[in-house]
Parts: sequence; structure tokens; C-alpha cells
Amino acid sequence: MKPETKAAGDRGIDIVGKLLVAMPEIGDSRFRNAAIYMCSHSGEGAMGLVINKPAPDLSFAGLLDQLGIIPASSDRQGGSAPDIPIMLGGPVETGRGFILHTKDVQLATSTISVSGDICLTGTTDMLRAMAEQRGPNHALFALGYSGWGAGQLEDELATNSWLILDTPHDVLFETPPDQRYKRALAACGIDPMHLSGSAGRA
Repeated sequence: MKPETKAAGDRGIDIVGKLLVAMPEIGDSRFRNAAIYMCSHSGEGAMGLVINKPAPDLSFAGLLDQLGIIPASSDRQGGSAPDIPIMLGGPVETGRGFILHTKDVQLATSTISVSGDICLTGTTDMLRAMAEQRGPNHALFALGYSGWGAGQLEDELATNSWLILDTPHDVLFETPPDQRYKRALAACGIDPMHLSGSAGRA
């Protein structure tokens, strides 16, 4: 069974836990070919994380070093950090970090359940747990987020700026970042080469 797709112009639909895939005519170069995992959506606005734009020249090990977090079994003479991809989550609060992860590990005071088995945590405590091999089985880290004010995303959806797709688990955590856009579309039987302004009604 293929993952569900939603017409990008539909209103009143639940997009939390879905992927927003940018259409070619989106108009904002920051989101060209972007795939955004939606973490929240209400009458007050929406928030999501770009999952396919890697942060240049920054590794998870480098991030831990900047924060002074030492990986498990490390005395800075041979310890290693887990290989967690770091994404540019969006243009809002780019100095702030977010961890999108499976629900097998949660922090009582800071982890938010998003959808199904996916959670969101935004504290260094989770980074420390991951560095010490006590983290979730699957995770990605994002710097910044993509945000919309009240009614803003609805307007963009109405003009078919985005295609709304279900989120296959492997797209989030098992597919290389530079392949996630195409993989998400392929999971729904869509060829990226055939996208157009009308494709939001697929």
C-alpha cells in the first residue's frame, strides 16, 4: 500500500507528522527542493524541520566538542561520537538545536510526542545521552526550524506551494539526506521530474 498523499490546497487537514515537499514554483530559494517534517500545526501557526539540507562542515562529533560534551568511553584520546546527521532545519532561530527521534528514549521534562513513534527534544540533555550511547535508536539533529505565522502556511498550501506526503520511517532515519526528497516522492509513486504547479493536487 502506498503512503497517503494530500492535495496541497486542502484546508482543515492534519499535517503533523507529515512531510511538506516543496513544489518547483515555491518562490523562496531557501526552500527549493526542501522536505520538511511537520512537528506542530494549529490556528496560531506551524513549525517543522527541514530533513534534507545537511549543515556544511559540521559533524555531530564537532557539535559535541563545541558544547563540551565528551562521548562515552572518551578521554579525548580516541573516543568516538555516534554518526548523527545534522540538518539545517530552517531559517528561524538557527542557533537553536532540535533532535527528531524515535520514542524509545524520552526526557520527562523536555521531550514532546509528535506523531506515532516520533518525538522532538530540544535540550543538551538528550545530546549528552546520545553521546553516552544512551540515546534513541534513530535520531537526526537540526539547527533552526521552519516556522509559519497564523494562516501563513494555509495560504501557501492553497496556492500549491507544497505537496503533503506521509512520512516513511526510512526516509527520516535510513535514507541519506541528499536522497530524502526523491525518496519521499518515489514512495508515493511520484517522479520529481514530472512535478509542476498542478502536481499539488496529486
